[in-house]
Amino acid sequence: MSGQVFGRILVAVDDSPAALAAARLAVALAARTGGGVRFVHVGGNGEVTSALRAMGRDGALAARRSAAVDALLQHVAAQAEHEGITAETGSGSGQPAALVLAEARRWHADLVVLGRSDAGGPGRTHIGSVAREVLEFADVPVLVVPRP
Repeated sequence: MSGQVFGRILVAVDDSPAALAAARLAVALAARTGGGVRFVHVGGNGEVTSALRAMGRDGALAARRSAAVDALLQHVAAQAEHEGITAETGSGSGQPAALVLAEARRWHADLVVLGRSDAGGPGRTHIGSVAREVLEFADVPVLVVPRP
């Protein structure tokens, strides 16, 4: 870690309530520690996307998805900047946990923050496979934020 405690906070975001809560918590933590944040959105290569690509019909879907991701990243970055926090953004596609881990290493993050999916269903306390893999293989502390 750098000389600052949690000076570089990487936040994995999507449009889920837990991920948005993770973004808010990361901004609050960065405000208290004087750190910066990097928000990353990682889209998986799911079966529907693969099927549309095979049919040659993924162009419009990809454009809409890209616009939605850009809007999400602008929204969370604006929240950080409103609090006086330096914010960066990025996105990628592929296996989400692997990309979050790679980005944490590449960016030299001191902390990874992500939302917990409701993989176990309502009222269950299981975490999803992405959070589990990031927790297991991260080189830095990981904060998993529950759905509000």
